[in-house]
Amino acid sequence: MKLNTVACLLLLNASLSALPVFIGTNTGKHTASKGIYLADFDPATGTLSEPKLAAEYHNPGFLARHPTQPVLYAVGSPNNPFPDGASSVAAFSIAADHSLKLLGEASSGGKGACHLTVDASGRTVAVANYGDGRIATLRLDEAGMPGKTVSVISNPGTGPNKSRQEGPHAHGVYFDKANAHLFVPDLGLDKVLVYPFDAATSKLGAALPPLDTAPGAGPRHLAFSPDEKHAYVINELDNTVLASSVDAGKFTTIGAAPTLPGDFTGKNSTAEIEVHPTGRFVYASNRGHDSIAAFRRDEKSAALTFIQHAPCGGKTPRHFKIAPGGKWLLCAHQDSHTISVLPLDPETGKLGKPAHTVSSPSPICILFAP
Repeated sequence: MKLNTVACLLLLNASLSALPVFIGTNTGKHTASKGIYLADFDPATGTLSEPKLAAEYHNPGFLARHPTQPVLYAVGSPNNPFPDGASSVAAFSIAADHSLKLLGEASSGGKGACHLTVDASGRTVAVANYGDGRIATLRLDEAGMPGKTVSVISNPGTGPNKSRQEGPHAHGVYFDKANAHLFVPDLGLDKVLVYPFDAATSKLGAALPPLDTAPGAGPRHLAFSPDEKHAYVINELDNTVLASSVDAGKFTTIGAAPTLPGDFTGKNSTAEIEVHPTGRFVYASNRGHDSIAAFRRDEKSAALTFIQHAPCGGKTPRHFKIAPGGKWLLCAHQDSHTISVLPLDPETGKLGKPAHTVSSPSPICILFAP
C-alpha cells in the first residue's frame, strides 16, 4: 500500500467526536463581536454549531494553543494600555467545557500585533507586529503565563508599493519542528526573514539569509509541507503562492503560481495558505474573488498544479482551517460575518460547495483546540 494511501486512511479514521473550535474576531464599532467565540464541529456531518461568546476581549485576532497546558493565547488590544502603546498577548485558561477565563496579558513588543505562535517546548510565544514591523519573543512560565519580552527585532526597509510597503510589516511567525528557527514573512520588505532560535532562553539570534520574494509581492503567511522540506508563501499584494525548498533554515526559490483566474479584473488580496495534512494539496484564499484556490503539490519538486477556484461561501475569506481528518475546510468570512464548511475530497483535493454556514461576528481566525 502506498504511503499516501496509508496517510489518507489514518486521517479518515480520525475521531468523529465533536471538536471544539475557537474563533478570533475583530471587535469595534462596525461589528457585533465582543471577543473570542466557541463552536462545536461535527466531522461526521460537517456541521458547525452557532458560535457562543467564550471570553470578552478587544480585537482578539489571531489565536494559538499551548502544546501541553490548557491555555489559549490571542493577540489583541490590552485591557490596561501599555505606556508605549504596544499591543497585547492575552492568555486564557481553557476549562473542561472549553470556556475561557482571562489569566493575564503582556506586551506584544510592538504595535498592531497580527499573528503569534507557541514553540514546541511551550516556553516561548513569538509575535508579529504588523504596525511597526517588530518581531518579539516572550518567555512563558511553566504554567503558560506570558512574562518578560526576551527579543525584540526591528528591520528597516521599504518596498515598491508606496501605499502598503512604506516600512516593515511583519505578518506571520512560524517555528520549525526542530524548534531551531523562526520564520517571519514581512509584507513591507518582500522577504521571509529567518532567525536562529534558542528554546532554552527564548532568544532570537542574528538573522540568516532571507527568502526574497518578487518586488511588491507582499508575503503574508506561509505553510510547510509535512516533512518541512518545502515551504509555500502566500503573497498578499501580487496574488501568488511562492514555492520553495528549505534546508536547515535556508531557502531556494522554485517558482510561483497565481491564485486568480487569468480573466479576473477586480480587486483582490490573498490571505491564508495551508498544506493538506497528507501533503498532497495546497490551498490559498482570495479576498475579492472570494474563493479558495486549490493546487496539487508535487511532493518531490514542490511544484504546484492548479486544480480549481472554489467559491468560499461568503465575503472576504480572511482565514480558513482544514479540519482534523482532512475532509472539511472551515472558512471565516470577515465581511459577511459567517463561517462556511466546505467538503474536501482527500483523494482529488477538490472542494465542494459550502455544505453548512453559520453566523459569526467578524471572524478572522479559526483554531481547532481539543
